[in-house]
Amino acid sequence: QVQLQESGPGLVKPSQTLSLTCTVSGGSITAGDSYWSWIRQPPGKGLEWIGYMPESGSTYYSPSLKSRTSISRDTSKNQFTLHLSSVTPEDTAVYYCARYYSYSDSHDYWGQGTQVTVSS
Repeated sequence: QVQLQESGPGLVKPSQTLSLTCTVSGGSITAGDSYWSWIRQPPGKGLEWIGYMPESGSTYYSPSLKSRTSISRDTSKNQFTLHLSSVTPEDTAVYYCARYYSYSDSHDYWGQGTQVTVSS
């Protein structure tokens, strides 16, 4: 059973960089056929995919967020981290990490989500 847990600050000031870490247990972030995703849901809106990192360590980002997004990983800790720069109040959302599994073509494991508010 794969488990994911997000961690990071719940409040970020405008223009700063939002950083969230996802700790994975029960599976390796270097395992094949898995893509480790960040997804968010702003209040009153649907889910928005931010980007993901497959086992190779490559990165793929949403075109609308690409200029402000980076995803990194620490394989020794089985963690991957989202960095979103120059945040505005429009980046306020619940942020989720999740595993996309290519065989099922779906995000099959999710973290519980963490609320991030951008406010001065």
